[in-house]
Amino acid sequence: MATETIQLVLPNGATRDVPAGTPARDVVASIGPGLLKAAIAVAVDGEVQDLATPLRKSGAFVVLKESDPRSLAVLRHSGAHILATAVRRLRPEANIGFGPSIDDGFYYDFEVDKPFTPEDLEAFEAEMVKVAAEKYPFERAEVSKAEGEKLFVDDPLKLERLAELGDDEVISTYTDGPFVDLCRGPHVPDTSYLRHFKLLSTAGAYWRGDERRQMLQRIYATAFWKKDDLDAHLHRLSEARRRDHRVLGKQLDLFHFFPVAPGAAFWTERGTHLWNALEGFVRERQQDAFSEIRTPLLYNKTLWEQSGHWGKYRENMFLVLDKESGEHDMSLKPMNCPSHHLYFAAHKHSYRELPVRYVTFDPLHRNELSGALSGLTRVRQFSQDDCHVYLREDQIAGEVQFLMDFILSYYETFGLVAKLKFATRPPERIGSDDLWDRAESSLRAALDQTGREYELKEGDGAFYGPKIDFDVLDSIGRAWQIGTIQLDYNAPERFDLEYTGEDNAAHRPVVIHRAVSGSFERFIAILIEHFAGAFPVWLSPEQVRVLPIADDFAPQAREVTAKLRAVGIRAHLDSRNETLNYRIREAETMKTPYMAVIGKREAEAGTLAVRERGQGKKQDVISVDAFIARVLEETRTRVLPTPGASDA
Repeated sequence: MATETIQLVLPNGATRDVPAGTPARDVVASIGPGLLKAAIAVAVDGEVQDLATPLRKSGAFVVLKESDPRSLAVLRHSGAHILATAVRRLRPEANIGFGPSIDDGFYYDFEVDKPFTPEDLEAFEAEMVKVAAEKYPFERAEVSKAEGEKLFVDDPLKLERLAELGDDEVISTYTDGPFVDLCRGPHVPDTSYLRHFKLLSTAGAYWRGDERRQMLQRIYATAFWKKDDLDAHLHRLSEARRRDHRVLGKQLDLFHFFPVAPGAAFWTERGTHLWNALEGFVRERQQDAFSEIRTPLLYNKTLWEQSGHWGKYRENMFLVLDKESGEHDMSLKPMNCPSHHLYFAAHKHSYRELPVRYVTFDPLHRNELSGALSGLTRVRQFSQDDCHVYLREDQIAGEVQFLMDFILSYYETFGLVAKLKFATRPPERIGSDDLWDRAESSLRAALDQTGREYELKEGDGAFYGPKIDFDVLDSIGRAWQIGTIQLDYNAPERFDLEYTGEDNAAHRPVVIHRAVSGSFERFIAILIEHFAGAFPVWLSPEQVRVLPIADDFAPQAREVTAKLRAVGIRAHLDSRNETLNYRIREAETMKTPYMAVIGKREAEAGTLAVRERGQGKKQDVISVDAFIARVLEETRTRVLPTPGASDA
């Protein structure tokens, strides 16, 4: 029987007709020996495979070199394989799990009797250097299921995965030296390509992510093509540890967590000042164009059935047993959308009053797994600056522009730069394809009209509609997905929402779901790390600490403190019987923007010796009124901290 021929289209438009099953390496070699030497892997119709893998389909053929961002995932996946090789050399009894590449590196899971130690990681890393130096080629083989069972007879985790593979699936193994792994690839040509890497940490991880299964030991690592990139990444990780909001939250006395309320933060007085300043800022920006409402926290399941959440989201909801029915047919609300739809439907609306924008700050509850909870970034109770807009279809483009400007200018206040992503229909969704076609085309057209660049994320939309996501970059270059604009044609149908049109007939509105901060809890965590706890004056829990040099000047210090508080400045008097230097160091530890020192000269002249955060021992002697004007102006204009303030 004749061998099937596939056609590969090169970037310059030229084609290569080759027999199906030809290794990718042979095609690259036919283009040029220099290209083969530089090649890391190839992509066929966007799907990355290594040079050893047979080509089985026609399509666009691109050779990936180090300069192609996709090649980094190939290197990192190979790094995971080399890590497993090293662990098996030093700990031959370790059962091996999986080792994928991830956004910032890779990991590998092992089943061992006791957790790995830092000394273990050092030894594994040194062994990986040896494996890389030995330049083992990654040799690919395709095996039958029976052959695989013989190869991995001593690896129960691999056997479990092998048993799940279908009879029509290609089963492949990769070998480097004596180590064999069940793996789809892709891999770099040989182990010597791994030069700049670092083992970072170890943590427990349930097998297959199932908390009912055994606990494995996961080793996290990273790798880069260039040493400078690795060094920069390690510096960012060091900065991230220094800025960890869980550590700074305790140091700055902002919030606490207690076992009796897992995933729900207790906000201290200082933390509440911070929360109120942020929420007040949001309210101020929304007071003219948005209507704030409050809605209940607990609803019967009929509401969630109507919205679609009962079928698509119930496992993430806190269910409540109804005493009358004896069933879990009540739930705390995980989001505000359905309650806003009810509120809109309870009133008659004219086309003239649209768009209508409802915003709510109510607490929400989502039943996150206990193992997923992490400080303020993953909680069970949270509040959003949650908004739903009800509008005519012809208003979509204008509303998207309005909301986008609103969101981006909000981030600019904090020195955050956002990147946009457009997410389309997910596999699990509600609504007809016709509605999704309309929603996606409408939202994408509106996004295109803004003229802003964006990344396409196929299949990442909400289950009820497509969305525009806002990823912000913080001061050390990390991306956080925060804001969103989601277009929903399904909710108006499910809730029978209407407005009266110019023709005096009933029309169906469309709905936009909008969040800016995301949740306040998570946004505050991001701000803590973005500013390293050195908040702008307007946001700081404590804006001024008043410090009398001695007890003789405490009356003047109390008078100044009262004057500051009278105009709304968050001031704290520290007149404890401690040395001035001790009290100054404590104020610096708490990252207070201003210290107002009062000694004999200041008490007599009605002035203050002002120290600004991050400016060392430098002092400005100014009048109380001038200082008040300065703090109020910085609060009003919301100026950002001076460079270096976070290092104070």
